[in-house]
Amino acid sequence: MKAVVCREHGLPEKLELVSDWPEPTLGEHDVLVRVKAAGLNFPDVLIIQGKYQFQPELPFIPGNECSGVVEAVGAKVTRYKPGDQVISAAGTGAFCERITANENGVFPMPKGLSFEQAAGVSITYFTSYYALKQRANIQPGETLLVLGAAGGVGTTAIELGKLMGAKVIAAASSDEKLELCKKLGADEVINYSTTSIKDAVKELTGGRGVDVVYDPVGGDYAEPAIRSMAWNGRYLVIGFASGPIPKIPLNLTLLKGCSIVGVFWGRFTGEEPKVHLQNISELWELFATGKLNPVVTDVFPLEQYQDAYNCMIERRARGKVILTL
Repeated sequence: MKAVVCREHGLPEKLELVSDWPEPTLGEHDVLVRVKAAGLNFPDVLIIQGKYQFQPELPFIPGNECSGVVEAVGAKVTRYKPGDQVISAAGTGAFCERITANENGVFPMPKGLSFEQAAGVSITYFTSYYALKQRANIQPGETLLVLGAAGGVGTTAIELGKLMGAKVIAAASSDEKLELCKKLGADEVINYSTTSIKDAVKELTGGRGVDVVYDPVGGDYAEPAIRSMAWNGRYLVIGFASGPIPKIPLNLTLLKGCSIVGVFWGRFTGEEPKVHLQNISELWELFATGKLNPVVTDVFPLEQYQDAYNCMIERRARGKVILTL
């Protein structure tokens, strides 16, 4: 079958598009999905370079999440049948024509979404919902600062923050990206390539600071964001899209009375599966009622996988980056 394959670690030019990759085997608890679209996420950039928290053995097919149609099910599968439209977040293996996944890692496709929209739901919305609900316990009337606000997880944090009653300040690297953030409901915006985050937040909050920071960027933006925290604030560590992992002066947490809170959605699903499933149920209701509408602006056919990767690496993405088959 057709697949994007990583045979050696490196940047996207090291990947290969092959047409003779072996078909996946179907276990008794597995679902075989014909992939219609697959979401590209920042961990996919790290994993092909050998820089992610866990690494599959070489060679492997990258791609954490996808949407598609069930083609076959294992003998002991009870939840799905051929023809069902589903999404999957299997960790790797999505950038190909067919993928198998344990039925517990497959979910019905949210109603009202296209395959392209649904392909990018699991990593971004699942992460942001867990981050804002369980980790930040964000409350109506609180102020949320979203860094990297025009990216895949950033756009979902804006949407969900507004639904949870927060005032949202969106920070991104260009005015074009910030226009998207405004359309998603951001109350205020900051262009952090031309403006100091700390000074802008001070002005926008009357010197009080923000209650929650959602940070998938890291690097040089982390410390100014923590210096912008309100008393009892929560700084959410989502990821490090800018590259460097920041070194934070811990005295800031003392002076601000704030918390640095890690958000590792992948581990959460194993540690607290019932809570995870409840989150999914609540998200699906928001999709069904039209309260959430995934932003997909960068769509590439599988053959243009290098362009898709570079769109993310060069931080040009607005919303989700999607590969289609």
